[in-house]
Amino acid sequence: MKQHFPLKNVQQEKRIYRNRVFISIGIVLFFLLLLIVRYAYLQIAHYDEFSTASDQNRIRLQPLAPARGYIYDRNGILLADNYPVFSATMSRADVEDIDGTVKRLTPILSLTQEDIDRFSSRIKTSKKTERVSLKLNLTETDIAKFSEVKFQFPGVNIETQMTRYYPHGDLFAHVIGYVGRINDKELKSIDKDLYAGTNLIGKIGVEKSYEELLHGIPGNESVEADAHGNVLRNLGRKDPVRGNDLYLSIDYGLQVTATEQLAGRRGAIVALNPKTGEILALVSSPSFNPNLFVTGISSTNYSALRDDLDQPLYNRAVQGAYPPGSTIKPMFGLGGLHYNLIDWSTAISDPGYFSLPGDSHKFRDWRKSGHGAVNLHKAQVVSCDTFYYILAYRMGIEKMNAWMRQFGFSEKTGVDLPSESTGLYPSPDWKMRTRKSKWLKGETISVSIGQGAFTATPLQLAMATAITANQGSHITPHVLRESHGAKPYKTHNAPDGKIQFNGKPEDWIKMRDAMVDVVETGTGRGIRTPLYHIAGKTGTAQVKSIAQGKKYNEALLTERQLDHGLFVGFAPAENPEIAVAIVWENGRHGGSAAQLARPIFDYWLLTRKKNPIRPAGHQISGGLMTAGIKPGELPSGTAPLSTDHNANPNKPQTNSATAQAAASSQAVEGD
Repeated sequence: MKQHFPLKNVQQEKRIYRNRVFISIGIVLFFLLLLIVRYAYLQIAHYDEFSTASDQNRIRLQPLAPARGYIYDRNGILLADNYPVFSATMSRADVEDIDGTVKRLTPILSLTQEDIDRFSSRIKTSKKTERVSLKLNLTETDIAKFSEVKFQFPGVNIETQMTRYYPHGDLFAHVIGYVGRINDKELKSIDKDLYAGTNLIGKIGVEKSYEELLHGIPGNESVEADAHGNVLRNLGRKDPVRGNDLYLSIDYGLQVTATEQLAGRRGAIVALNPKTGEILALVSSPSFNPNLFVTGISSTNYSALRDDLDQPLYNRAVQGAYPPGSTIKPMFGLGGLHYNLIDWSTAISDPGYFSLPGDSHKFRDWRKSGHGAVNLHKAQVVSCDTFYYILAYRMGIEKMNAWMRQFGFSEKTGVDLPSESTGLYPSPDWKMRTRKSKWLKGETISVSIGQGAFTATPLQLAMATAITANQGSHITPHVLRESHGAKPYKTHNAPDGKIQFNGKPEDWIKMRDAMVDVVETGTGRGIRTPLYHIAGKTGTAQVKSIAQGKKYNEALLTERQLDHGLFVGFAPAENPEIAVAIVWENGRHGGSAAQLARPIFDYWLLTRKKNPIRPAGHQISGGLMTAGIKPGELPSGTAPLSTDHNANPNKPQTNSATAQAAASSQAVEGD
């Protein structure tokens, strides 16, 4: 019999369908539960962490560089200003291929290899979101060319930044110094958080000495940016704190006057207040335009300055080591009184030379026929070398060294300017240590008149002159007069602030009177005036040695082989308000250098209060914006670059004349 099977098993199909539905619902519920767990993990358990990470992709904390503090002279005349420039910037967060982007930007922005090297060094050490300047001070042409292709460079922006400007050009270059781009060495030592977003740092002068005060405190800005780093909106801001303003002791009018005296000459002038140590003028000639260094000096311009024979980058006033010549005779004469080797009545007979016992060598006086009978007062007035030869023979180099160091020779003055030279007051220990030979008695004789190995800076001579004017009281030269946050400057040097002097108090007065007679009737009489008394001392330092028995003949010498002319002095003699030291390289004799001092004394004592020298249209408040200069507009009035000068500004150098004069043991004509 044939069986019949149903075509559909309805019950079985319902069971299968029901099972599939349950399995599908289970799978959906499982993944839904998994999604809920993940959601809870992201939104509840780790909300803060992932919220911050998300914001960091969208929100940037960009540093805001502070503006540098302004620098003024003692009268409120602006000496260092700030002004805005355009800069091309990028960060590692916004640009993936940094090197490729820089390569493509090079022809558009006319980048130099120096621009690229500086940027590469800075971008490597910067924070990921910190925008680093590729090129400062973009020109209108640079900006226009970049604007045309901006879409090809996502993450590269043109921003406005503040930079430095020195409105008086080379007038204050060796005092104020300049700022420049932060280099690799400086990057390793600076606080990167403090200098975030900052491109410039003080290199020399006041800008370097007071970098901490001038720099300020950076701020920051929270911005929302797209994937290309373009700012969509500002979310918050912490303003930077501008650096402290500095008021210097320098007087603009006196600086102009002193600079005019050295115009076209090589040399240095330092004028200071002998009572306080405030430096009133500091001139090194020739000078240079510091504005060239701010955004990066070109190799061509730097080579021209560095290789110039006249060394414009060399701060002669602080770094120059010169034989001081007869300018140190007042200090040395007081040493004879201190050691009780002479008194004011002690007299010698000057035949025009001095010879050591048992030696035929003649140390000649500048006057071949001699000065006859000479005491200490006359020795100052006529600058008798023979008197000091004899005194040096009696005193000996050890006592000479101990005494003269009290006036600051062979020591740093403590001035608040970098790279100060110590000069040299030689001694037997120094010679054995450096030259591996014994001291000779003849060297003592040369040192007594500021020759031989004895060298001093113009600043040291000014300080020693001020100490003499103060009757032995020490001062510390300084250029900072006032600034919020700066410690007040105190006069100090010796433990008790005064030279240890065993003579009589009136000896200082008598030496002052002798220095007055130098100007009234002696070697400095060309600058005497009936309006006030000047106490001074001329000096002449040999550059080229004169062989024994030979006569000094200018006609046979080149211009750079002529003697240096020096002068030190203070006025009014009875109550000094200003002390001056002048070195005129190859100025021939001290009388010539003295002529440069008279206008300086006259301006400070007679002209300054009634008719002060001021820059045309100067403003008391800082900032180029107050002068109506628009953002990005280069200020006018920058002093032209002087092309006849040299030297490394960060490295003290010894004047070539020093080594030549050190070998000389002959007296010089015409103090």
